[in-house]
Amino acid sequence: MRSDLIDYAELHCLSAFSFQRGASTASELFERAARLGYRALAITDEATLAGIVRGWQAAREHGVDLVVGAEFRTECGIRIVLLVENRRGYEALCGLITRVRGRAPKGEYRLFEADLDELDGGEGLFALWIPEAVPDHEVPGVRWAIMSWVIMR
Repeated sequence: MRSDLIDYAELHCLSAFSFQRGASTASELFERAARLGYRALAITDEATLAGIVRGWQAAREHGVDLVVGAEFRTECGIRIVLLVENRRGYEALCGLITRVRGRAPKGEYRLFEADLDELDGGEGLFALWIPEAVPDHEVPGVRWAIMSWVIMR
């Protein structure tokens, strides 16, 4: 582990795979994170894992850990970020993306709050909500945090 890293991880970052929202490539994002001394960077493109392979390559190249995740907006307007904690979380996230993209026209997705209830207890996922709206119900097993700067220990 590099000793020049600070205990900071950016947990919500859109790459160029979030069309018309993110502009930087994974390589550019991880290069900047390394220059700033970040320990980790999450790639959380909107309802896709399309940037993860390039993110993984860039993370290795620049010595910054990759956090896998995705951003979503529910039908009622709640914006959330789901971060993967382990293999089970990765499988749950992949299944969710497949489900929400499958019910919408190509290039779009539809996420219902009920989809969050179907995450098999949310085991292996960590959810952040973007504070323009606050979830009005609990999802069993899913841990929530308000989007903010996070110090890793």
